[in-house]
Amino acid sequence: MNWYLTVLKEHYADFSGRARRTEYWMFVLFNMIISIAFELIGYLLGIGWISWIYSLAVLIPGLAVAVRRLHDTGRSGWWLLICLIPLIGAIWCLVLMCLDSKPESNKWGANPKA
Repeated sequence: MNWYLTVLKEHYADFSGRARRTEYWMFVLFNMIISIAFELIGYLLGIGWISWIYSLAVLIPGLAVAVRRLHDTGRSGWWLLICLIPLIGAIWCLVLMCLDSKPESNKWGANPKA
């Protein structure tokens, strides 16, 4: 949960720097859990808009952590647009997010594992 909170508190709209795989995937995991919880609460209470508000609130930090994850693999954040290609784009984006970080420093900063 600390990884999720770190992204929200310290890197809300931070598109510069690098993010480790752990930071990205923990954010995705907790984001999915919270989204499902809000969907269930909204369904049970009859207020479906509650999940939409949450989704809008985490849109910017979600994009920011994905861009920083791509920076960690040595790619520009513009590679995130590859997800717009139907089917193949989503698979390729998943592969990029699973790749290990570049061990050396790159133009986006030092290796966060170091």
